[in-house]
Amino acid sequence: MKQESFSDMEYRCRKKKTKREEFLEIMDEIIPWDEWVSLIVPHYPSGKRRRPPIGIETMLRMYLLQCWFSLSDEGVKDAIYDSYAMRKFMGINFFEQDVPDATTLLHFRHLLEEKGIDKLFFDAINRCLEQAGRMMRGGSILDATLIGAPSSTKNAEKKRDPEMHQTKKGNQWHFGMKCHTGVDAGSDIVHTVEATAANVHDITVAAKLLREDDEVVYGDSAYLGIEKRDEIRNSSQFSAITYRINRRLDRLPKVSDNAIDWKRYIENRKSAVRCKVEHPYRIVKNIFGFRKTVYRGLRKNLNRLHVLFASANLYMLARAGGSLHPAWASCAL
Repeated sequence: MKQESFSDMEYRCRKKKTKREEFLEIMDEIIPWDEWVSLIVPHYPSGKRRRPPIGIETMLRMYLLQCWFSLSDEGVKDAIYDSYAMRKFMGINFFEQDVPDATTLLHFRHLLEEKGIDKLFFDAINRCLEQAGRMMRGGSILDATLIGAPSSTKNAEKKRDPEMHQTKKGNQWHFGMKCHTGVDAGSDIVHTVEATAANVHDITVAAKLLREDDEVVYGDSAYLGIEKRDEIRNSSQFSAITYRINRRLDRLPKVSDNAIDWKRYIENRKSAVRCKVEHPYRIVKNIFGFRKTVYRGLRKNLNRLHVLFASANLYMLARAGGSLHPAWASCAL
């Protein structure tokens, strides 16, 4: 049993937990640490020729704090020193060790990006969710959301990120990228994530978000005509899917006041299913704070999105009262 410090005893006597501490306790309980660490071990330095590296789980926890609270390398280090909840999540005792420095975290993040380990986290979580019976099959919901990027040219290159573009939504122009997701219609779990520039239309990425065993697909009016696209018609699996895409309400014929508007009622039922796609977006953009890109280029931001949506899937499961631990033993990551 780990010996408590004076600060641990003091905080144990407090009357109320903060929302941050409650969130970190949920994530600490639901994340399969041993399995995620095992994905990093083959690529992590052994320390035989240099000084022994910092433990993988310690660096992984620090990296996740950076993602969840949208902090810089220096910012997450200072936050851990400042916040008892974060220090408790890290498992650091200042009598024995210090918080890893920003450069160490930078190298760790580059390792994850280079080896695509964030994508492995996301795929492994979904595979185990499916084996545990938490993810249903047969239907998907497609959607996309805009994520802003810095438009300033006050940098060394005197120009904006070349992989980001501007697009118009409503009467407002946005500069940045677009996150495309495929969500399981029965469980709200995100099963596929893609990233493009903001000016790429939603329907052009739709085929990458579909699963081969999908029988029905929901989407907003941006996906109208999806069944006519070549990548859909030329696929025996995708062409057999029933596409329930919301029509534009302003183009539906009006009915008299005494008649039942069945067409608008059908569109309302479609929207009742399609709205589930907004739940993961709320977690990623409102709770994790990923409203604006944190790196230049699509690849790095897609890596961040994979770990955020993997965390969002686990967070939704925990909030619903679910558990995955019985399934981890039989799930090969």
